[in-house]
Amino acid sequence: MSKTLFEKIAARELPAQIVYEDDRVIAFRDIKPVAPVHVLIVPKKPIPRISEAAPQDEALLSHLLSKAAEVAGTLGLNNSGYRLVINNGPDGGETVPHLHCHIIGGRHMGWPPG
Repeated sequence: MSKTLFEKIAARELPAQIVYEDDRVIAFRDIKPVAPVHVLIVPKKPIPRISEAAPQDEALLSHLLSKAAEVAGTLGLNNSGYRLVINNGPDGGETVPHLHCHIIGGRHMGWPPG
């Protein structure tokens, strides 16, 4: 089976502006940002989408969200705020079948999202 785009970035087969990495997740700037700060944080384990996460992925999901908050802080978003987004499936806006969380900030976010 071929690697996802995000697996290729983690393996350094594709370039990316990496802002954080550990043994379980990698965070890098989105190539089509929707805000002044738009970073993706991705588990290195390929899980296609949140709806396909298994019970044994619970610790990884917790780590993903914890590190998303940490990365947002290092990007200076704690005072003004930010949005964390996980898309699931085509109607949810998913374009890459590899679970990832968008960290979006640096501007006011309207509600409801579009």
